Parts: sequence; C-alpha cells; structure tokens
Amino acid sequence: MKDIDQYMSFETERLIVRPTSLEDASFLLELMNTPKWIQFIGDRKVHTEEDAKRYIEERMFPQLERLGYSNNTVIRKSDMIKVGSCGLYDREGLEGVDIGFAFLPQFEGKGYAFESSDMLKNLAIEKWNLKKIGAITLEDNKSSQRLLERLGLKFQKLMRLEGDSEELMYYLWEAKK
Repeated sequence: MKDIDQYMSFETERLIVRPTSLEDASFLLELMNTPKWIQFIGDRKVHTEEDAKRYIEERMFPQLERLGYSNNTVIRKSDMIKVGSCGLYDREGLEGVDIGFAFLPQFEGKGYAFESSDMLKNLAIEKWNLKKIGAITLEDNKSSQRLLERLGLKFQKLMRLEGDSEELMYYLWEAKK
C-alpha cells in the first residue's frame, strides 16, 4: 500500500483511531496472541512480526483500498500508547459490514472500546452511508454482547460461518427507514 495517510483517521476525547499500518505489526502480534483474542476471535496463525505484516498486507490493506475502511489501531492520546483495535469488516459469510473491536487486557474496562467503536459507527453512517452494521460474537463473550447492545445493535439470531464449528450470536443495527 502506497499511502495509508490518505485514509480516514479520527479522534475522540481520549483516543486517536487510524488505519492499521505496517508500523503496527509488533502491536498487532501482541494483541492477536492475548488469551481473549485466541478464545473469542481465534488463532489467526500470527506468531511472528513477519506474520503480522503479512496479515496486515493480505487481510487489511485490500479492504481498505476497496472500501476506504478496515481495521484501525486505537492509540491513547495522553501517552501515545497503542491500546487496541476497532474496525469495520467486509467479512465473508456475513451480509453487509461487521463492526469489531479488541483491546489489550490492561486497557479493558476503561471505556476505550465503546469510545472508539461508537465514533466508528457514527462515521460508518455519516461518511460511508451504511444503512446496516452487523456484529458477531460468541455466546460466552458477555462483555462484547454488552458493548454491542450499548452501541445500539440488537441480537438477531444464532448462526455459523461457513467452515466454522462454533455457533455465533449475530447482532444488527439498521437505519430507521
């Protein structure tokens, strides 16, 4: 990817949220190997910094170039520490766009996930004119379910993605017609 700076970054009161770039590889490596990521999102086989760079190049950049949004790195303004990620994903097996988030354990429970995801949801509606935003989570991920409901998404159904054995809860937000 030539110029990641051409894509939208945004700020909230406490956070900077910008498209994930290759400079985030070591952070992404750490995040994707936390116990909660492995438990609730799954092992993405990212075990080295090179794996992380490849994941960014092959999984994040193509969608960013195609749609103008993808995964974002969330940075705390007060000390410029990378605390987590949130993004909008065009995920195979789901209709429409899916919102997702993950934070390092030491930064959970501080409101960063809601703050960044709420702003992202608003941008999805206002900038990209999305009329529907979905989300998937596991039944035992209660904190994710609470956050999705706080963002205004409503539980719709239990489902499975193709080739996946785990049952997922599907949430949806739809613009009023």
